[in-house]
Amino acid sequence: MSVNTDLQGAQYSLEAPFDVGREAIAEFARSVGAEHPAHFDATAAKELGYADVIAPTTFAVIPSQRCEALYISHPDAGIDYSRVVHGQEQFTYTRPIVAGDRLAATTHVDGLRESGGNAMITTRTELTDADTGDAVVTVTSTIVVRGE
Repeated sequence: MSVNTDLQGAQYSLEAPFDVGREAIAEFARSVGAEHPAHFDATAAKELGYADVIAPTTFAVIPSQRCEALYISHPDAGIDYSRVVHGQEQFTYTRPIVAGDRLAATTHVDGLRESGGNAMITTRTELTDADTGDAVVTVTSTIVVRGE
């Protein structure tokens, strides 16, 4: 089965908000080599004007990819994950992610085309404050599904 191009324009949302915790931020910061004290110490973050520890900018990939996986793993999508290659990712922030955030996520399938036996898929995941609906970050991704 090839990638189902009829799903361009579809959207998928996480069923429950993604809860951002201090330890998750610290663990992610350590894994990417982010050493700023504001990722680990609430006092350091508060001195910078934040309510709690702040996540490194690429932390948004965690809830974003969880939401994007709803599309990629959907049987109607026709995507063989073993053939997926990550192409590009871009983060557009309205505000930083901080510990205590509850993030709602919706992935939009914005672009889907086949070229040279491969499928190029562009998704846009909107992360919003689950309590207020305010925008937090938009994650735009391009993946390539290699042909047979």
